[in-house]
Amino acid sequence: MDGGGRLDRSLRSPGSKADSLKRADSLRGAGLLKEANLIRLAASGAGILLREQIAKLKRARAERLDARARNPNRAITFLERHVPRRLGAALTIIILGGSAALGVVAGGHVDAAIGALSDTRNALANAAGFRITSVTVNGRTQLTQDEVLAAGGVNGRSSLLFLDASGVRDRLKADPWIADATVLKLYPGALQIDITERRPFALWQENGKLSVITDDGTVLEPYVTRRFASLPLVVGKGAETRARDFLALVANYPVVNSQLKAAIFVGERRWNLRLKDGLDIRLPETDVGRALAALVKYDREDKLLSRDITAIDMRLPGRLTVRLSEEAAKAREEQFKKSSKKAGSA
Repeated sequence: MDGGGRLDRSLRSPGSKADSLKRADSLRGAGLLKEANLIRLAASGAGILLREQIAKLKRARAERLDARARNPNRAITFLERHVPRRLGAALTIIILGGSAALGVVAGGHVDAAIGALSDTRNALANAAGFRITSVTVNGRTQLTQDEVLAAGGVNGRSSLLFLDASGVRDRLKADPWIADATVLKLYPGALQIDITERRPFALWQENGKLSVITDDGTVLEPYVTRRFASLPLVVGKGAETRARDFLALVANYPVVNSQLKAAIFVGERRWNLRLKDGLDIRLPETDVGRALAALVKYDREDKLLSRDITAIDMRLPGRLTVRLSEEAAKAREEQFKKSSKKAGSA
């Protein structure tokens, strides 16, 4: 012992190492024990899961066997197991709806069904405050307001919310009286319609049927009321499209135009004039203006249009032929006989 403690340290060091080794062994043993416990727990959990899975498979197999025993049809069994619930009810509704739609189409009730749906929809909109309470129609002279609304398909059941303005406009323009139309929806309940009407130009007669036409030949009405009785009358196939230019030409000769009753288009080639006193004037195919000027000249010089004649034929250029009435023909024949007797006695 040197008093520095070296001998004491050397004597204590073996004991300290032994203690350290014991503690290390103890720790290793505890770790191994812990790992063993974890392994046992994992094995136990896996066993539980395996048992549950086996039990589930057994139950599923038992259910299949039971279902097969109740229903030997495998296809039905498969559908019962794999088809989603309530699909049968949905398919039933679809089939019933399809059958109803097929019945509507086959029975020719499509328009009625659509009308019923439209009325229902409009009724709901009207109840919500979109009823049409004010209607203004501008530009009408020949049509009444009710006729305009009927042409546009607007009625007392229509609602402003579901009113198709472009559809109303198209239906209005399909009416022969209406050349153009504008439809304006003013919420919540006002409707404004502006129309441009076509003007009646003449009466057109073909095959005994009388119609009101425009200057381009569009038929406005297949019948005639008193308000159109003063319009000029044109007769014959093709007369409706040629009348504007011809009547404009006749208007340049007031003597003839003032007495005109009807203009007759013959063979789609030329015109005849029927005057109010029944006189027929047969005009040529060409140079109609020159023929009318010559007719006015003859009337001015010889009172041709006032004579007792029934027809004037001007179809040949430079030649005018007249046909006397029966009375005038008899009078002329008697006068000719008298003249012949005087000449014979002389």
